[in-house]
Amino acid sequence: MTSNQQTPQAQQTSQAQQTEKRQQHSAARNQPSGRGAPILVLGATGKTGSRVVARLRAAGHTVRAASRTAQTPFDWTDRTTWGPVLEGVGALYLVGPPDPEPIADFVAQARAAGVRRFVVLSGRGIEVYGDSFEPSMAEAERVVREAGVDWTVIRPNNFSQNFDEDVFHEPLLEGRLALPVGDAPEPFIDVEDIAEVAAVLLTEDGHSGRTYELSGPRSLTFAEAVAEMAKASGRPMRFEDITEEAYVAETMGRGMPEDAARSLAAVLTFLAGGHNSAPVSGVREVLGREARDFTEYAKRAAEAGAWG
Repeated sequence: MTSNQQTPQAQQTSQAQQTEKRQQHSAARNQPSGRGAPILVLGATGKTGSRVVARLRAAGHTVRAASRTAQTPFDWTDRTTWGPVLEGVGALYLVGPPDPEPIADFVAQARAAGVRRFVVLSGRGIEVYGDSFEPSMAEAERVVREAGVDWTVIRPNNFSQNFDEDVFHEPLLEGRLALPVGDAPEPFIDVEDIAEVAAVLLTEDGHSGRTYELSGPRSLTFAEAVAEMAKASGRPMRFEDITEEAYVAETMGRGMPEDAARSLAAVLTFLAGGHNSAPVSGVREVLGREARDFTEYAKRAAEAGAWG
């Protein structure tokens, strides 16, 4: 018998030890960080935040849902609201403000208050456009990475729910969605998937220092997306590609301030470049399943009366 061979008994002992180690690792990975400590969700009345709150509460976690209009008041511009929302918190879902200026101070105060886990909502493609039109997301990523905390960043594609809960909704009700995006495909991400991923990252170990890009399972053009929503709702809808300036003018005509209209137009023009067109695997990496398909979203939204 050579020195690297084992008896059957030794092999059984070694296999049992390896099995035990795997079980211990699995248990540690699924053990929520700071079990019992409240989880703070900023932007708790927004598209992602409201769903993150719902998922965490359904799983039995203590959640502190904070925003300017939530039961727990939080305002980035009123620093007297920071201390109360941070007290006793173990983990934090960070949705940055429009102005990035207060983010560094807030993260420093959160760290001093004992918050050790940060999950940051960012955007896919930010490594290309940086702070040119999403400075808050870029700053939030930078600050948490340098804060000496347990951090994870999620970078989703364009939300499917933008078609029924945001600026694309009204034009669709009128039957025409006109955007400066050309025919670049987009793997739209269902916000339900973003919320489920965020809830896992806030409560399970094994994701520290990771950046997850999140998308739907397939890419389709905006024209194809509109066609799917029209089919699901039975409502006539069409897509039209227009120039950036025409989009700014139309959006301002709906009441949006010029700065906001130009910022949104810049995002859409960026998408037209196809930078985010390929589907990515972040949802599967975190949840162990494929992301929800756009067709599923369109049917669900239509059944709920989104375009009725």
